[in-house]
Amino acid sequence: MGLGGCITLIAVGAILTFATDWDMQGVNLDLVGVIFMVVGLIGVATFSSIARRRRVVMPPSTPVVEERPHHHPTQDGYHNGYGA
Repeated sequence: MGLGGCITLIAVGAILTFATDWDMQGVNLDLVGVIFMVVGLIGVATFSSIARRRRVVMPPSTPVVEERPHHHPTQDGYHNGYGA
């Protein structure tokens, strides 16, 4: 059962518990709705813990290369770093 099935169980349980006033002999629909909601919550918790374990962090596929500016110190009379 996936995440969608768990959410559906929670929704059906809430509808049975809070939105209906049917009376069936031998069946307590309020209790059935609460059971559906609890099972749905357990399913969501289980699904999220399994999904958290499946996530794998992959290293970047291309290496990161830092480019540093090249400084060529020229100390002759024409290019002393103060112009071209």
